[in-house]
Amino acid sequence: QRARAVRIWAASGALAAAAGPALGGLLVESSWQWVFLVNVPVGILALTTGTRYVPADSRPTLARTLPDILGTAVLTTTIGSLSLTLVKGPDWGWTSKETMLALALTIVGALAFGARIARHPAPVIAPALLRVRSFAWSNAVGLLFSLAFGANLLAIILWMQQTWGYSALRTGLAVAPGPLMVPVFAAIAQRIAHRVSTGAITAAGSVLYGLASALLALRVGTTPHYASEMLPSSLLSGAGVGLALPTILAAATTDLPAAQAATGSAVVTMSRQIGTTLGVAALVAVLASASPADDGHAAFVQGWWIITSAALLSALAALGMTPRRSENASATAAVRTPPSTSVEGS
Repeated sequence: QRARAVRIWAASGALAAAAGPALGGLLVESSWQWVFLVNVPVGILALTTGTRYVPADSRPTLARTLPDILGTAVLTTTIGSLSLTLVKGPDWGWTSKETMLALALTIVGALAFGARIARHPAPVIAPALLRVRSFAWSNAVGLLFSLAFGANLLAIILWMQQTWGYSALRTGLAVAPGPLMVPVFAAIAQRIAHRVSTGAITAAGSVLYGLASALLALRVGTTPHYASEMLPSSLLSGAGVGLALPTILAAATTDLPAAQAATGSAVVTMSRQIGTTLGVAALVAVLASASPADDGHAAFVQGWWIITSAALLSALAALGMTPRRSENASATAAVRTPPSTSVEGS
């Protein structure tokens, strides 16, 4: 039931993703400030609705250990410095002092974060969770897949607006068909989940997403041909997301105790956000490295091949994420932390 609920949740998010670009384009056509202001009423609605309908966890142990705020800050700084390295590397020079300092900060931050989660009673990521095979691999796959997803979404939007000259609204409408495929293929993934392993389903979705990006690299030209060049890739990528993303989210918590499901979902969502951030940063670095004499086409093609590679890497990693309860029995038992050190508060 938990896995099915997660798939439904992910499919609902895909419908929002389909409407989001079109709505965003409409808001930009009116005033770009509305793109930011619209989040205020949405946030208020989410807060009031969640407060009213989401049941509170009444376990008294949650208040005993504060979440690791410092560890969160260290992780945020580490991801930020890595993104800075990728984005500014082409401008600073990959061997410049600034780039080396940003890279050094990334390495130091990663080491500090590892030490922090090993010692804090309520770490951002409990080490015991990472010993659960399906959870650890799902996070790795989620990061790689989201890296490809974030970079590809930005590349498509930039290409249609900067190269094809589409307006913000037209771009939003052009992006919408892909996300509309997600609920369809999420339902297919749900129907075959009892016959096909989660790793195989996720790998298939990742391969489809990689093929979608490869199609863009091979076929898209500077003259707009949306129906023959962009639409097939959009539909294929939507199918890939529908197979992969809900399955990743469901598999991440399958072998976790019920008390740790919320924490597990939060961690895999964090991994996805980190992947998206790094994907956007990597694409920006690739586009910034383009030669001034280039019309930008070659840089975008290079970016799409990198996205294809990331998607195929996620497909390979997905083969290790299939939950194996017999292997995970001892690791799952270790996740059942004592009440005084519950990681649920993180």
